[in-house]
Amino acid sequence: MNPDYARMLRHLLQTQEVAALGTLHHGRPHVSMVPFALLPGGAGFAIHVSQLAAHTRDMLAKPEVSLLVVAPPSPGVPVQGLARITVQGRAERYAEGSEGRAEAKAAYLARFPGSADLFGFADFSVFAIWPDSIRFVGGFGQATTISPRTLAEALSDNAPAR
Repeated sequence: MNPDYARMLRHLLQTQEVAALGTLHHGRPHVSMVPFALLPGGAGFAIHVSQLAAHTRDMLAKPEVSLLVVAPPSPGVPVQGLARITVQGRAERYAEGSEGRAEAKAAYLARFPGSADLFGFADFSVFAIWPDSIRFVGGFGQATTISPRTLAEALSDNAPAR
């Protein structure tokens, strides 16, 4: 990945805490808002959601999902030129004690320490969103499709910081 794109992508995912989550709800598209954290190594995304929410039931029934993260509006930047990432992938619920759950929980709590009490609620679950396809748009004429491996490399601590 181009080092400038990698820098923009890291900045976007480090500064934005909320994603639009697309699920299939009774066979129809449904979009909701979820806070997210990056999983260790940049391999995926962690979300913590209530089973009372339609998107949670949707992910359990049909794990194919999409996440959209968009940069906030900026003076002088047309809305069509805002940086954004669209991830298509699969949602996987982490059962209590399952491999990877502790790391996902730690990543989520590092980003949202005020959410600690919600982990005591029985109806909340941690999910990982594992990307299959990723489209990154850094602005006009700055779009690229990347693999999950390229995403992880761009988000790694060893990525060039230009």
